[in-house]
Amino acid sequence: MKIAWFCIPAHGHTNPTLGVVRELTAAGHQVFYFSFEAFREKIEQAGAEFIGCDGYDFDMEDKENADRVGKDKAFATELLVSSTLALDEMTTEKIEAIRPDLIVSDSVAFWGKLVAMKHRIPYVSSTTTFAFNRYSAKYMRETPRDIAKMLFTMPRINRQIRRLREKGYPVRGLLEIVQNDNETNTIVYTSKLFHPCSDTCSDCYRFIGPSIRPITAPYPKTAEKTVYISMGTVNQNREFYRNCIRVLGETDWQVIISMGTNTEHFDHLPANIQVHESVDQMAVLSISDAFITHCGMNSASEGLYFRVPLVLFPQTPEQGAVAARTEELGAGIRLRSISEADVLDALKQVLYEPKYKENAVRISDSFHACGGAAEARAFLEGLASAVS
Repeated sequence: MKIAWFCIPAHGHTNPTLGVVRELTAAGHQVFYFSFEAFREKIEQAGAEFIGCDGYDFDMEDKENADRVGKDKAFATELLVSSTLALDEMTTEKIEAIRPDLIVSDSVAFWGKLVAMKHRIPYVSSTTTFAFNRYSAKYMRETPRDIAKMLFTMPRINRQIRRLREKGYPVRGLLEIVQNDNETNTIVYTSKLFHPCSDTCSDCYRFIGPSIRPITAPYPKTAEKTVYISMGTVNQNREFYRNCIRVLGETDWQVIISMGTNTEHFDHLPANIQVHESVDQMAVLSISDAFITHCGMNSASEGLYFRVPLVLFPQTPEQGAVAARTEELGAGIRLRSISEADVLDALKQVLYEPKYKENAVRISDSFHACGGAAEARAFLEGLASAVS
């Protein structure tokens, strides 16, 4: 089986796919992975053939733009449609040479879906967030500003869609590009329990559970209670971190903070506070009793996989959806503000009220019960054999 795989240049979208790619290549299948140079090494280590998308006339390889794709729907739609046009000649040449049995594409790497439409190749959506449909979309609370930006951008998007048609892409409208339906074969990296409105999803969906990296080295636990704080690599809210350090420095908990590139601003730390630019998140979560998180899908899933209740501090509508579902299932509590009192109060609730831990365990059990990369491989093999 030959698979052409497309993804945007974002770690949160690439990393979950690598276990599936590794499973496929270990079984003797060929995976041709269209991505960007910063991701070449990890993609090749998974056994795929890397095909670079850098250097074309668009700005997807810019890190700031790649991060913005997950937060700004209007920007993402316009950029990703223009990306399809920029990559058209290269992808057409490669696809005609590879002749893949399937195209698997990240749910926001629209050019993968469009290439599948143009070349009439069976398409599979790889969804590293929730697979939003008209029922689960209620969890995505877009602001009036978001809606206004989308409306303002629509004339430019419509012009791009007309250009797509001129290039041979059989696109009727925007919704056909950005929205999957119950007839779209879809791999979802979570469980049916954690996914909102999963009872509205057809048998075309495979819930394979989160992709969890192995622990590289154990992290020492030095107190009865361990609190882990990470807001991802983008959030640099120094006031939030300062408040956490001040109030949690007065506790007897072990507090581990991963804050990206901000560490030089924090010295003379209390003895129980450990600050890092980055950590082996799996190792830290395996010893944690509470996790303050921005609710990125991967981070939240990793915390819950290790049965850790969450303090929820989302920064985007997509992260808000993850927070809402976690709160709905009783495995976390939303941070009301970044004040010292609210940080301490939220942590005390998830640390000392048993229901939060019990519900985190329930979600963790549902993750462990999923079929993982092996189920995804069997799903793709079945689809390829059905059309061969």
